[in-house]
Amino acid sequence: MTECALSFVIPLYNSAETIGPLVRAIASLNVPGGHEIILVNDGSRDATTEICRQLLRELAVPVLLVEHARNYGEHNAVLTGWRHARGAHIVNLDDDGQNPPEEALRLWRKAVDDGLDVVFGDYADKRHALWRNWGSAFTNRLTDWALDKPRGLYLSSFRCVSAFAARAVAANHGPFPYLDGLLLQVTQRVGSLPVEHRDRQSGRSGYTLRRLFRLWLSTLVNFSVLPLRIATLMGLLLAAAGFVALAVVLSWWWRGTGPAFGWGSLMGAFLVFSGVQMVMLGVIGEYLGRMFITVNQRPQALVREVIRGGAS
Repeated sequence: MTECALSFVIPLYNSAETIGPLVRAIASLNVPGGHEIILVNDGSRDATTEICRQLLRELAVPVLLVEHARNYGEHNAVLTGWRHARGAHIVNLDDDGQNPPEEALRLWRKAVDDGLDVVFGDYADKRHALWRNWGSAFTNRLTDWALDKPRGLYLSSFRCVSAFAARAVAANHGPFPYLDGLLLQVTQRVGSLPVEHRDRQSGRSGYTLRRLFRLWLSTLVNFSVLPLRIATLMGLLLAAAGFVALAVVLSWWWRGTGPAFGWGSLMGAFLVFSGVQMVMLGVIGEYLGRMFITVNQRPQALVREVIRGGAS
């Protein structure tokens, strides 16, 4: 049941320096049908909670603060926000001020006007560090291969979704959610819109190379058997190469020609084949490990406290 036109969901992690100006800017927007703000504090270790509580007391729009018991990650935090949202559409944006609230309204209007379930913000000029931009480009290329999505569609964390799509995705309780993959499984009414991307207002991104690597794994392993097929193909190619090499060696033996092979060449071949086998076992192990964790019902997120404030 929807109670307003638009919900703003913002996952927070050590956002004390940036969240105040961003939330106040969102609160000042004029949204026909009304809007609300949902703040999901994902285990911050600074003064984020205290600042959010102050915002709940001073703002004139409905504001909801959801406290996670610990840090679960951005995608898990967004799903928690979607479960508490009451808007007919939901925009989720970062806590660092790089997603202008005015651009969020443009995403919402396009979703309403075109009848889309998902509208992704497509950054004409990304204001991240160079390695982060490369990582995002690599992730989007992976999704072209692994997910059923239109070629060239840019997937970003700045998106507007319908309540229908959000409810369907939020029904997933697996411990390794990847929102864009879940959304593409739910609907084909997907579009994008060029949006502005500003410099980070303060601090530094919580996305490290390790977190990006985990996101890449979720992209591939959660929604595709492509890594297993690649491992199978590599095994077949290596087996074929082995048979060809065996035939060559046998022909040399039959003719009494060919080089003398010693310990070094044998060890080199052994290490190559052993390395490939370990990669294949690692891919299979990643699938099995995620299945094991899911079967043991590792929580996607645990909510410690929900506080409602503002005009509610």
